Amino acid sequence: MEGLFDSVLSFQIGDTSVRDMLTMEFLISILGNVLAAIVILLIGYTIAGWVKRRVRAIGGHRPELDTTLFNFLGNLARYVVLGFTFLFVLNTFGVQTTSLVAAIGAAGLAIGLALQGTLSNIAAGVMIILFRPIKEGDFVEINGQMGTVKEITLNFTELASIGNVQIIIPNSEVWGHTIVNYSVYDRRRAEWTFGVGYGADLGKAERVIRETIEADDRTDIGEDMFLQVNNWNDSSVDFLVRAWVGADDYFAYQADIKRKVKEAFDREGVDIPFPTRTLFMERNDGETDHAPSRSTDGTREDKVKADEART
Repeated sequence: MEGLFDSVLSFQIGDTSVRDMLTMEFLISILGNVLAAIVILLIGYTIAGWVKRRVRAIGGHRPELDTTLFNFLGNLARYVVLGFTFLFVLNTFGVQTTSLVAAIGAAGLAIGLALQGTLSNIAAGVMIILFRPIKEGDFVEINGQMGTVKEITLNFTELASIGNVQIIIPNSEVWGHTIVNYSVYDRRRAEWTFGVGYGADLGKAERVIRETIEADDRTDIGEDMFLQVNNWNDSSVDFLVRAWVGADDYFAYQADIKRKVKEAFDREGVDIPFPTRTLFMERNDGETDHAPSRSTDGTREDKVKADEART
């Protein structure tokens, strides 16, 4: 038993044996290192908390910037300070931190490669929050998806579609594609195409369209309305019309004007055309009769050969 005890006391930990560790000087040295480590930890935690609060406070004084970014940066700064604090504590106990830092760097590189997609989303999220091409409440179109922005996080952006369906888009796709923001400006320019028959009075049709649009309270009369003949179709003369309206009223306004112009055309007797088809009837004597026949499925001419002559 005594020999076993001597073996334990002779066991080496580094350059120091267990027997040397039990000396008063060594214990005092260890106690001093422990106290120093505790002081370093307290100072590190205090500084980390202060840095986090200061970064968040900067965001609080910049209302034009999203607080999500500053919350993230505050947490990141806190963890960086705590990381250095941990290294100082290890150094206090004589641990060589150079190799440890290299190992942490290698591990960080491996983790970064494994989480490449996530990190790209976070980087894109920082850019979105910093430059603010969109914000919560905006009606946008991103990569073919249209809806109202509900939330912007560091990883993804959430939209609510017109049908109130949740759409989650990774921030890397948001930042990497064209963003169409319909809510940036307080006014939008509505556009319509109204067709009238070739026999219609174009001046009268133009007057009816203009008066109908100007009579709507939502129309911005201060801006010139664009109203011109734009195209000659197979069965109609088309007017291209553009008028300004508040962005919040855009969709309802555009639909209401279509209905009001149709009602005004009916009331004023302005002809609204629809496609026609001409039928040619060939008789047995070789002569051809033709009779116009209205149809809604095209404007082309068809030849129909009758099996029997009709009189």
